[in-house]
Amino acid sequence: MTSERPRFRLGFLTHVQGRDDDIARTYRNAQELFVVADELGFDVGWVAQHHVSLGGGGLSSPWTFLAHAAARTTRIRLGTAITVLPLEDPVRLAEDIATVDTLSGGRVEFGAGSGSSAVEYAAFGKDVARKRQLTSENLDIVRQALDRHEVGTPGFRIQPRPGDFTTRVWQGVFSAQGAQYVARNGSNLLLNRAAYGFDAPTDEVQRPWADAYLAAWDRPHRPRIGLSRFVFPAKDRRTALAAVGDDVHRAALRMAEHGAFPEGLDQDEALRRFHSFYGHPDEIVAALGQERVLPVATDLITQFNPAVPDHDAAVRALELIATEVAPALGWKPARAAEPASAGV
Repeated sequence: MTSERPRFRLGFLTHVQGRDDDIARTYRNAQELFVVADELGFDVGWVAQHHVSLGGGGLSSPWTFLAHAAARTTRIRLGTAITVLPLEDPVRLAEDIATVDTLSGGRVEFGAGSGSSAVEYAAFGKDVARKRQLTSENLDIVRQALDRHEVGTPGFRIQPRPGDFTTRVWQGVFSAQGAQYVARNGSNLLLNRAAYGFDAPTDEVQRPWADAYLAAWDRPHRPRIGLSRFVFPAKDRRTALAAVGDDVHRAALRMAEHGAFPEGLDQDEALRRFHSFYGHPDEIVAALGQERVLPVATDLITQFNPAVPDHDAAVRALELIATEVAPALGWKPARAAEPASAGV
């Protein structure tokens, strides 16, 4: 393994939300974001799984969604950040992953996590108190299946035959101890857009997690760190704030009801708590230049959630990220004739 830094990859993440109850339109718009991102040269498109409906949508079946996205795109990689692993049958999940990977020509990234909704666990008959144990157990089975080992019963291997997932499994964490565990497990690291329950800035909280992960890494291939950040560029700060400010404020107040944020936050503090980067592209580039985790990240995963901007504004924001923000940070789009790289 050389000391050369891996290629910086650019991603976007959608929670598949709209502003009304027209879920079909919401899903179509989310699919269109994958097409736009594919054309702009984004390396990875990610979706988040939510079984409990979010305002204006939410995605309960990410692998079905990604299969459709695979048919509409040519080179962008397709990932989950995350699949709520304890609520899945791990053998069936491995079959879905292998199927989408086959249909997409090997473009899948599999991100796993434990989720947090007690309602979701109750609906699937699972004990939320055992979520970490269930995540570990199910991930072991998924890995075995994707590594083409027998699972479930002697003589059974999943089909279609999976590709090599050695460098394509990701786990989300919320502590340094969790990051060390992920490294020992040989998974790539996913860091959330915000560090809930902390007063310090998100990047100050998360940088020690990233450092702990890198220090614990002992595999022959390079580790990857996927850094999820709220990034919304527009023609100026006022325009950006008009598109996302109220949504972020409302989301912060909802988070406060569950103890993740303090009560009574104003809009500015809500945007700070969500570690938000918004405004003119030059302002965002300058702010990201001070981001403490970004220097050790291999993947910047941009998202608009918890804001739900209008579809045209979301498309324009993706365009600005790909043409002005990311290039100023050192990113170069993949060539259209080549699929985005799976790793190093």
